[in-house]
Amino acid sequence: GGGAQAWTYSYSTTPNRRWHEARQWCHQHLSNMVTIQTPEETDFINNLLPFNQKYYWTGIRKVDGVWTREGNNKTVPEDAQNWAPEEPDKIAGQDCVEIYIKRNKDTAKWNNEKCQSKKGTICYSGKPLLILFLFHWFSESNTKLFTALMSNGVSSSSVVQCNSLEAPPHASVECQDPLEVYSYGSICTVQCEEGFDLIGANMTQCSSQGSWSHTLPVCQAKKCNPINPPPHGSLSCSDPHGSFSFGSHCMTTCDEGFLLNGTANAECTSLGMWTKRCPALNSTTYGSLFCFDPHGEFSFGSQCTSACEEGFLLNGTADTVCTSLGTWSADIPHCLAKRCPTLNSPPHGSFSCYDPHGEFSFGSRCTSTCEEGFVLNGTANTDCTSVGKWSRDVPRCLAKRCPTLNSPPHGSSSCSDPHVEFSFGSRCTSACEEGFVLSGMADTECTSVGTWSTETPHCLAKKCPSLNSPPHGSSSCSDPHGEFRFGSRCTSACEEGFVLNGTADTELKCLNISVPLCLCFSPAKKCPTLNPLAHGTFLCSDPHGEFSFGSRCTSTCEEGFVLNGTADTECTSLGTWSTETPRCLGKRKSHNLLIVIIIRAFNFRIRELASCNKSKYEHATEKLTSLTSQNLLSPLSRPCPLLAEAPQHGRMNCSHPFSPFSYNSSCGFECNEGFWLRGTPTMTCSNSGHWSQDLPTCQPVQCEDIPASSLPLSMNCSHPLGHFSFGSQCLFTCTGGFSLNGTEVLLCSSAGFWSDSLPNCTGKASTPVGAAMLMNSATGATSVLVPLLLIGLGFLALFILTRSKKRGESLSNDGVQFHTYTYTML
Repeated sequence: GGGAQAWTYSYSTTPNRRWHEARQWCHQHLSNMVTIQTPEETDFINNLLPFNQKYYWTGIRKVDGVWTREGNNKTVPEDAQNWAPEEPDKIAGQDCVEIYIKRNKDTAKWNNEKCQSKKGTICYSGKPLLILFLFHWFSESNTKLFTALMSNGVSSSSVVQCNSLEAPPHASVECQDPLEVYSYGSICTVQCEEGFDLIGANMTQCSSQGSWSHTLPVCQAKKCNPINPPPHGSLSCSDPHGSFSFGSHCMTTCDEGFLLNGTANAECTSLGMWTKRCPALNSTTYGSLFCFDPHGEFSFGSQCTSACEEGFLLNGTADTVCTSLGTWSADIPHCLAKRCPTLNSPPHGSFSCYDPHGEFSFGSRCTSTCEEGFVLNGTANTDCTSVGKWSRDVPRCLAKRCPTLNSPPHGSSSCSDPHVEFSFGSRCTSACEEGFVLSGMADTECTSVGTWSTETPHCLAKKCPSLNSPPHGSSSCSDPHGEFRFGSRCTSACEEGFVLNGTADTELKCLNISVPLCLCFSPAKKCPTLNPLAHGTFLCSDPHGEFSFGSRCTSTCEEGFVLNGTADTECTSLGTWSTETPRCLGKRKSHNLLIVIIIRAFNFRIRELASCNKSKYEHATEKLTSLTSQNLLSPLSRPCPLLAEAPQHGRMNCSHPFSPFSYNSSCGFECNEGFWLRGTPTMTCSNSGHWSQDLPTCQPVQCEDIPASSLPLSMNCSHPLGHFSFGSQCLFTCTGGFSLNGTEVLLCSSAGFWSDSLPNCTGKASTPVGAAMLMNSATGATSVLVPLLLIGLGFLALFILTRSKKRGESLSNDGVQFHTYTYTML
């Protein structure tokens, strides 16, 4: 047998409480919340307490950013903190600590949680002397208490005993018993309650004679200074421990007709000082207030704690204490709504917000809308939640789509898309192929309602002049796009006795149309038979019989030989070949052959001169002998720069008598339809390795400029190749109620003529708009035509003189012409 000291735990789960409510419940039962001092204490509590689905609060919470034990306000050392993995987290407002009692995962570990959450309560009282634990359980108003008892295991048969001690009023006795309770060596210490002073010795010891060394002291309530009632007032006091002593409570009242200036209530505190009651506190907006009042509501020592509702954060100090001066230690804090990140308007859109607690705060709702021509992709509304995040992402504004636009037949479309293809703001322009004109508006735009501003235009084939049958013949046409329109193909045939002079098939392009002629055919008129070509062959086409009118023959040489002369010749209506028969010359003797050709050319000229003037003939012979002896006729073999390709919009055809792009190589140039050649049509490679002329270019054919129109006639022109040149297209419209008289679209043709005459506007005026412009244009054309004609004649004369000089003709004293460096190999 023997006595024991106890460390008592109590817990409650009916009901689960908020942290501040749990602390107040412990205080009401003269105990404190468990603050977990050692690992052994953790194991003991985890073994004895039952599982609670909400778990249990501990007496640990965050104060000024530091985890602090309730009661002594001491910081919990880091090595004593028993957190679950990844705890504590950084979520705002989770300032109180729970313990996972009998949890399957992380059992007996800590977790920080919102103080407003409801959980089980664990309290303790006593002094921890943890050697042997016994279990005692009883129930009192749904409260269970656990008692840990300690036994020292010493026998009491031979130990001197002292009388048992009873604690004096308002005091407590704590003894250390090395052997047995109240036995030899026992030392007992007396401690007075708060508000009482100790009178006497605070410690006594059991001696070997079985008597205590000192009598127990007395605990006397602290005295406050006496107070008197104020003039015109009265004072009534309650004195539980004596007049004007600790716990005395006095109330002042005023006589009738007088008002109290100050606080009516005063209380004698544990420090022996009078205190006034603190002003009553009200909970903050969107928050709640929990108070612990050891000496009465809002009196000295009262401690109040503020907490905020979900979605709000505390701005200020959570706890405040009523001081002896009758003032609170801190102001009541405010609850501010949590902020969400600032929202930005979506591109091509905007949003409007409803903010009940401040801009972009908890409870704010923002609605997004898009500009005209755009549609919302996503949810329009988003809310700022209690955790400071938006419920949804800001939506996007996408441009409205128009139907896919197809190019018109015989045309093409090009579009600019500022957003995406065929969407709001897209602008498309249609153009027609060569030979077709646009019927409708060239430009269209995708509108804000998702439709095109104009219908897709059509490409109509150009109308060509009517094609008449040739005299003594007939024509038949196929018209894929309408009679005598661009692309029509006509075939001509002659009556019996007549042959066709020209091309039988004609494709109409509305430009330079030539009708073939039917000539009288005489079978007797044939061209001389062509003799077989040495080292070469002839290939002939004979539409009217062998070597007859219209026969065309082409000469080619065998390998190792080059053609000296023109490859193609044709039998004319006069019965003669258009060119002389060429010859095939060996490539290896090109140097000597050139000299022979030059000498033969001179001999021919000399013989011609001899028939006219004998003295000139003799002089020419001497000149030829002199040139030959000086070797001035020997050709050089330097190559000319390679011509890689023809000019843009043109064609190039080259002949190479010796080797490609070498001496005497000649290149001819032609331009495509609608373009004219600027420069010399033929270039020849000289013996010095230079081309005789610069490379020509192909320029677009120009149409007459159309002067700027005046209202109501409006003109819109596009120039793909140059200002008012081949391919230029002008669209005419009328405004103000006028109607267009004439063709809506004019096209500059490859011949340099507009496809139709200039239209005008009629409907509101007697004289068509545009007539004055046409008359002015005619007058201007007449005034310019004469000077242009004179200038053209001057250029023609200059051109003839220049060509003469380029051929290198030089006259000797007697008029004989010698060509010393510009002979072309034929």
